[in-house]
Amino acid sequence: MDFYRIGEKLISRDKIIRAVDRMLDLRQQGLSQTDVASRLKIDRTLVSRLEALGEVRTGGPIAIVGFPVANKAEIQAVADEEGVDYTLLFTDEERWAFVQQKDGLGLFNDIMDILIRLRQHRTVIVIGSEFRVKLAQGLIDGQVISIPLGRSPITGDRTVDIDLLRSVIRRIKGTEGDAT
Repeated sequence: MDFYRIGEKLISRDKIIRAVDRMLDLRQQGLSQTDVASRLKIDRTLVSRLEALGEVRTGGPIAIVGFPVANKAEIQAVADEEGVDYTLLFTDEERWAFVQQKDGLGLFNDIMDILIRLRQHRTVIVIGSEFRVKLAQGLIDGQVISIPLGRSPITGDRTVDIDLLRSVIRRIKGTEGDAT
């Protein structure tokens, strides 16, 4: 259980998460923000603000960056089928070759070019270690959706769940349920 001391208060992170989960469950059942707020004894504006904080925007250009992936060709095929605008995928071997075949300035320039391209997209799906996902969230202006492959350091290729990836893309595009 995570506790935080804030001045004289002792805050339970788990209690907050349970309350938010309950709020989302009630909203998903069709209750209005006002009804949920009344039932949970909180302000309606808190319900609204929490929903806004967690909202995943749909539409707009999508990019995917992922490494180290075992099923690179499958991921690329799904990205192409679903109309993803930019895809950058590496196997473990390819990511190390990308780094080792360049001098410092060349690597820096290539990474900056990639970041510029990613920042032009409303949504970037990051497939990688938890550490790489956190880095991307700090560097990319748009929303970052993660498909974590595990904790850093990751050695060797990891297989990405293609059905999950397709579902994530379709939800972002607002076409979930379409049989494209």
